[in-house]
Amino acid sequence: MSRHIMNELIETERVYVEELLSIIEGYATEMDNQELSSLIPGALKNKKEILFGNLPEIYDFHNRIFLKELENCMENPELVGKCFLKRKEELQIYEKYCQNKPRSEAIWRQCGDCQFFQECQRKLDHKLSLDAYLLKPVQRITKYQLLLKEMLKCSKNSEGTAELEEALETMISIIKSVNDSMHQIAITGFEGNLNDLGKLLMQGSFNVWTDHKKVHSKVKDLARFKPMQRHLFLYTKLLLFCKKREENADGHEKSPSYSFKHSLKMSAVGITENVKGDIKKFEIWYNGREEVYIIQASSVELKNLWVSEIRKVLTGQLQAYREASQLNQRIQEHVYQAPLNTPNR
Repeated sequence: MSRHIMNELIETERVYVEELLSIIEGYATEMDNQELSSLIPGALKNKKEILFGNLPEIYDFHNRIFLKELENCMENPELVGKCFLKRKEELQIYEKYCQNKPRSEAIWRQCGDCQFFQECQRKLDHKLSLDAYLLKPVQRITKYQLLLKEMLKCSKNSEGTAELEEALETMISIIKSVNDSMHQIAITGFEGNLNDLGKLLMQGSFNVWTDHKKVHSKVKDLARFKPMQRHLFLYTKLLLFCKKREENADGHEKSPSYSFKHSLKMSAVGITENVKGDIKKFEIWYNGREEVYIIQASSVELKNLWVSEIRKVLTGQLQAYREASQLNQRIQEHVYQAPLNTPNR
């Protein structure tokens, strides 16, 4: 394994920890400084938690734990994969940070040019403004993935390669989870609690054709030929269909929101892998084909990913149903076999 990549990982980790500390001490702490309170606009007051999110938690983890553990791998680079795997739960804190990022950016857009931030930047002698530093955690989580890929190229079946591969998969999975959760927080109009739907497994945009048995035939024909643009969110318990809306935020780049349209319970869903005439299409049917949805992905690879994930959910449900049935049967047998204790008269 190339030692220079290990050096780069540790050196950039040290710089990252220093930068996080400078943001916390130079900006977040200063928001409580009475001498600077006159420079803080009303829109920024009591908004420290929203602006910085869980940045102190991220700093604490890297400063107290992760940097030291990476430094311990300096002489034994083959252990670095284990280091990432050991901390994969803690690294999930980035999901929370990224979920808060749109709210943080909204405050920055409103107050970014105020005197308070200018004064803090001047004191720190930072060339870049705070918003560039608030992007560092997002950049860091992506950097890990790139460095692990480079290490894998150099390791070539040496000791620790299996752990490195697993560590890379873990980081890719965390980045996907972060990305998915960023889309999830933009869902509007859903009545229930998204946290009750199980894990968010996949999300993405598709062309969707519908066919409902109960709908009048003219409407059915129209629905059959005209696709709808829908953004799908696949959870373990529910499949959500949303309409993507691009919203212009104060002249800045558009941030999407997803207007909830309808949902299908995964317990009543079936899937047909191939649709005649288009290898990028698959079919989801509901309540014994009472409703049929033809889904067209942008590529065959994407279609196969979704089909595979939906099949896993359905297989998991079937397994859970079988186990519950067997348990129920054992309980019934136990009830029938138990002797009846008749009280002595």
